[in-house]
Amino acid sequence: MNRNRILSVLLALCMTLSLLVSPAFAADKTAVDAAQQLHTLGLMSGTGEGGYALDRSLTRQEAAALLVRLMGKEDDAKSGSWYLPTDDVDGWAKPYVGYACAKGVLDETMLARFGGRTQVSGNEYREALLRALGYAEDARYERTGIPVSSDAALSRGKAAEMTLAAAGMTGLSLWTEGVGKPRRVLEAYMEAITDPTSVDYIPVESRIAVFDLDGTLFCETDPGYMDHMIFFHRVFEDPTYTPTAEQLAVGELVREYFNTGDYPSGLDEKHAKANAEVFAGMTPAEYDAYAKAYAAEKANGYEGMARGEAFYEPMLQLIRWLQSNEFTVYIVSGTNRPEVRALVDGVIDIPNAQIIGTDETIVASGQDGKDGLSYQYTGSDKLVMGGDFLAKNLKMNKVSVIAREIGQQPVLSFGNSSGDSSMANYVVKNNPYRSAAFMLCCDDLVRENGNMKKADSMRESCEKNGWVAVSMRDDWSTIYGVGVTRNTK
Repeated sequence: MNRNRILSVLLALCMTLSLLVSPAFAADKTAVDAAQQLHTLGLMSGTGEGGYALDRSLTRQEAAALLVRLMGKEDDAKSGSWYLPTDDVDGWAKPYVGYACAKGVLDETMLARFGGRTQVSGNEYREALLRALGYAEDARYERTGIPVSSDAALSRGKAAEMTLAAAGMTGLSLWTEGVGKPRRVLEAYMEAITDPTSVDYIPVESRIAVFDLDGTLFCETDPGYMDHMIFFHRVFEDPTYTPTAEQLAVGELVREYFNTGDYPSGLDEKHAKANAEVFAGMTPAEYDAYAKAYAAEKANGYEGMARGEAFYEPMLQLIRWLQSNEFTVYIVSGTNRPEVRALVDGVIDIPNAQIIGTDETIVASGQDGKDGLSYQYTGSDKLVMGGDFLAKNLKMNKVSVIAREIGQQPVLSFGNSSGDSSMANYVVKNNPYRSAAFMLCCDDLVRENGNMKKADSMRESCEKNGWVAVSMRDDWSTIYGVGVTRNTK
């Protein structure tokens, strides 16, 4: 979202907040400050206390107007015809309520039960705000910095605080400003390719972006790749599993990698093979639950974060921003596909069909080693992990799987290592549309477990190949969000 659009969104918010004016009241100072900040920007009418009815409860239909305007979709709401789950809605609010329900931002059940003129609770509005921002669920709410609320009725003053904070989460607000910065590159790119009059215009069906996972969307240094960590746990820490000698040997190589930070030669395929074996026989649902239970444990080197919460907030915001501009997003990872699906569930709003990773066999429980062409699935069968590794999804294999599963050339690529280089080059070379590749440089030694040698090497690769280098230290205002700190002890 460009600067002008942010201003227009904020202006719309201000207009909504000033719909009803009441006499003097005892508003919370923070609420008054939020209103005055908007007034200082020249975006809210009134003169502070007494001018914005901040002590009055927010109704569901007013919440709908705030949310739709926050999304920048007021014109779409007013130009459309929408189903309303209740008749208890004022005429002016019908487009907002209808649009917010149609887009899944407001809860239709709550509206049908209570109506649009009734008070909305803080938690109900909080959850709707997150949906308006594109969050898959509210588990990461505390990391956004938006004020926490409750089940009590929400005042317009608190709504002003929460919505103003949410407005600061739109667009690429977690990416730092500056000439030549990746944020400017991304915003200029988006402005060009979404303008139907531009020579760089890209039709919606061709707006495809591909993202690596480890080191691009998610921490890969606490102490290593997540699929290596869960394998290590299975082999050395899970009392329900008895590893083979070969699996223990691979586990020791993984331990060496964790301890030194240097990846042993040949470990990628050795790990992929052993990782498939140690989870053989589990159903996909059982593996998903196992992976999520492991991910729910406290992160090794950070305070305020579980293992599975180690997503880079600026990259999650980037995905939401791309999706708001009608991009289809794929994750193309070297991590095994079921693990990626477990990690992404509830964090990134994409279907499993758009998650690609290293593959292992899945077989019928009664197949007993028979080839799939000579065995028929029966009613008593269930799907289980087959235990055989198929292909490691790195380097050229990423390009091959994109061609097979996506079927067209993406226009944006995001990675962080040589394993993503082929994918980046495939996106930027001989593309019929304007395209770009971005590579993260792990140069933050304070908020993250950075590595300057690797970061400098990636910058050199970016200069050589025409990719855009992204500094985790200089180009992001946060990495893991509010309340998360790296443990340096």
